[in-house]
Amino acid sequence: MIETVELRDGGYRFIPGVSQYSAGVAALPGFALERVRFSNPVPIAEGFARVAEIIKAADRPLTAFAACELRSPAPFTESGFKSFNGEYTKFLDQWGLLKSGTNPVARSNVCPKVNPPAAPSLHAFAFTVEASNAPGSFVVAGSGEAPEGKGDYRAHAIRLGDTSPAAMQEKAKWVLGEMERRMAALGGDWSKLTAVQLYTVHDIFPFLEGELAKRGVFRNGLTWHFNRPPVQDLEYEMDCRRVFSERIVEV
Repeated sequence: MIETVELRDGGYRFIPGVSQYSAGVAALPGFALERVRFSNPVPIAEGFARVAEIIKAADRPLTAFAACELRSPAPFTESGFKSFNGEYTKFLDQWGLLKSGTNPVARSNVCPKVNPPAAPSLHAFAFTVEASNAPGSFVVAGSGEAPEGKGDYRAHAIRLGDTSPAAMQEKAKWVLGEMERRMAALGGDWSKLTAVQLYTVHDIFPFLEGELAKRGVFRNGLTWHFNRPPVQDLEYEMDCRRVFSERIVEV
């Protein structure tokens, strides 16, 4: 069983992951996660300024920032992804979120094939609010078809360069297993989710029923974003959540 770490001043616990994000977060007792989506992606610096305003307006500390969903113009090279992550984590450091030596904030970062943003942008985020007797809530970070923390995604990707139906099914099976592993650490499974998001530009119909439906992914529907994962040569990504309060902010 994966061990989680509590971030008491944030109101959540998290699955330690890599330097740029955690593998998932769950609200501590007495708190609930709330998701906010921007009506259009907002460039990173402006996006974090808007996030700070929203969190402060809810009378919560910036350490309540627990998860985010990013949109980037196109998949990064390995070195480009490393550089971007260095810039991104500066915001978290300024908010006091990296003091423990690990990054507690869950994240997805994907690249729309149609109408991508001009620069890396914030699409949505989640933060904790005080909520007595609230049902448990959690967010599982995005995962593509390569183990994280290896230093190089391409070198460890499932069926690298192969987008045949059989290869896509194998990629999906690996990602689905990772979703299940992370959910279990947060006290969840497919039956407890309120939303599942899938990111690929390839045909998923051949394994919709055999891999996704049989696990219970469609219990509350599936949102398929015509997006690519954030690193070149990765082809399939998913994330999921159990969040009961969600809203859209016009930008």
